[in-house]
Amino acid sequence: MFYHLFQYLQEFDVPGAHLMDYITFRAGVTLALSLFFAIVIGGSIIKKLEAYYDRQGGENMRDLDNGGKIVSHTDAIEKIQDVLANLDETDQEKKDDVAKCLEKDRKSQTPSMGGLIIIFAILVPCLLMGKLNNVYMLLMILATLWCGALGFLDDYIKIAHHDKQGLKGKFKVIGQVGLGIVVALVMWASPAIVMSENTEVRNPETNQMEVVHSPQVKGTQTTIPFIKNHNFDYAKVAQWVGFEGKTARAIGWFIFAALAIFIVVAVSNAANLTDGLDGLASGTSAIVAVALAIMAYLSGNVFYAAYLNIMYIPDSSELVIYAAAFIGATIGFLWYNSYPAQVFMGDTGSLCIGGIVGVFALLLRKEWLLPILCGVFFVEALSNMLQTGYFKYTKRKTGVGKRIFKMAPIHHHYQIPAGKIKNVMFQKPIHAIPENKIVMRFLLISIILAVLTFVTFKVR
Repeated sequence: MFYHLFQYLQEFDVPGAHLMDYITFRAGVTLALSLFFAIVIGGSIIKKLEAYYDRQGGENMRDLDNGGKIVSHTDAIEKIQDVLANLDETDQEKKDDVAKCLEKDRKSQTPSMGGLIIIFAILVPCLLMGKLNNVYMLLMILATLWCGALGFLDDYIKIAHHDKQGLKGKFKVIGQVGLGIVVALVMWASPAIVMSENTEVRNPETNQMEVVHSPQVKGTQTTIPFIKNHNFDYAKVAQWVGFEGKTARAIGWFIFAALAIFIVVAVSNAANLTDGLDGLASGTSAIVAVALAIMAYLSGNVFYAAYLNIMYIPDSSELVIYAAAFIGATIGFLWYNSYPAQVFMGDTGSLCIGGIVGVFALLLRKEWLLPILCGVFFVEALSNMLQTGYFKYTKRKTGVGKRIFKMAPIHHHYQIPAGKIKNVMFQKPIHAIPENKIVMRFLLISIILAVLTFVTFKVR
């Protein structure tokens, strides 16, 4: 909105009107606005969520020492605190159990659906500062609304209908598949989505390596890490089996569409699994968002793209504006979501975040970098799949289900002391690690993975 207004003001030579032409300026303003909305408006959203949660989803507790009489959570917490204070100081195991009970009750009363804060803090600054006629910006806004609505519906069913399952898994997958199809179709059909490859060749006259730019064309090229020249065309898969020309290109787009669907579904659900500890999903997402912002800036600048020998994607620099809003929204949400959390993002936030990251990477043709950049998401999802598969396999073979980890996803494994759960392959660590320390270590790992992602641009 403001961008288009300032473009109009340039016709009258209004001082400062040209500032909106600079990506860095608009990104800085967008980041500030997003952070402001997330922190300032977020507080009022949390109050409304608390009131709604008390009306719809307040889970009362029973006082077993008083004939099973139902008591409020406040009374229950005070009773647990009294028990904790009166325990023998030497009975550390019992104190830990009571403390866990207190923490579990705190989490049960923390309102969910806080992802609304993230969505609001992304959309409003993007609408104010973004180019609303840019196809990349429009696709990201669509992905935000699409996945946000999917997650909101899931949270609403859980709270309003007291259904812990929420929206059935098959309907979530159908919604995610639908988004993947729409993104792939727009990237195929839109004349505004083109790319230019940068290829290193040796100049026979100077014997020096030079970067040659290809014409701007539509194509199914993508970025492959650790490979010389980085680029790979999905159409080559069809060429390997004998297809040529238009047929090969059509098969290439079909492969890309299938991969787009897989990435949206996989990253969205992986982010959902990561949302299990206070500040883990939001903090990790903020780090990923910073990396995506830098990638968008590099890919949208012909000089930096040539220097790094990565493909140049015209007009994709507008994604920097969206990424800036994403950074501000996740950091602002972390203001309330850090331990002890005042609000959880719920599926409204986690499914939305995963969908955003997946679509963003597809638009930049950097989807093969996601296993490195989103390594935390990847390991969380992998640990959950391995745990489930191994348990089912051992139960079918021996009649007794065994586990690889004490609990999955893997962040919960570190919260449980050794010996607490039987038939577990890995019992370490011996002692439970505090939640805030687990989160901080995962965030440090995420920073390292983000750095390694950029290292792949020069390692071939």
